[in-house]
Amino acid sequence: MPRRCHWALGEPEIRYHDREWGVPLRVDRRLFELLVLEGAQAGLSWSTVLRRRSGYRRAFAGFDPARVARFTPAAVARLLRDPGIIRHRGKIESAVGNARAFLAVQREHGTFAAYLWRLVGGSPIQNRRLAPRHVPAETARSRELSRDLRRRGFTFVGPTICYAFMQAAGLVNDHLVECFRHAEVRRLGGRPGRGRRRERRSSLSFGCRPT
Repeated sequence: MPRRCHWALGEPEIRYHDREWGVPLRVDRRLFELLVLEGAQAGLSWSTVLRRRSGYRRAFAGFDPARVARFTPAAVARLLRDPGIIRHRGKIESAVGNARAFLAVQREHGTFAAYLWRLVGGSPIQNRRLAPRHVPAETARSRELSRDLRRRGFTFVGPTICYAFMQAAGLVNDHLVECFRHAEVRRLGGRPGRGRRRERRSSLSFGCRPT
């Protein structure tokens, strides 16, 4: 049996861990999906969210931010009765508001991915975590991302949620070194030899309009 990260225990977590977690992601609709799901997880387990993923995909228009941005109060009320998602008014309204903020980032930067990946200079940070206790809940970069997203009107984007989002979207490779996916994800990141690059505050003018 291959060695995995400590949190991949149940069937949905194992499938997600083995196929998706940490793979560098540059498709805007997929990034919006992660923003919605990571926000929905707040205060809950990731397995709870994964088991409702198909429900979220159906309820949130296939995670098309342009369609979600047009959701009305009546649509929110309908979602509050949907058993296929987490029926939390604040999280549902956040997803709708975040869709509108997401579209604004796209208008400014061309794609949300272009905006996001500037945070790490365009390539994933290849960490070498030896044990679960070495994996932080947040970093300087996740705090930087959180501040800028909040400034842009996003909600449910605290530093811890932002770091989970960065891990999921592959901006950082936080698979433990002993995990069989660490080397695979590192190859997908295309930056061999950068394994000791440390987390630190970005020297980029992150969040500013490109020149």
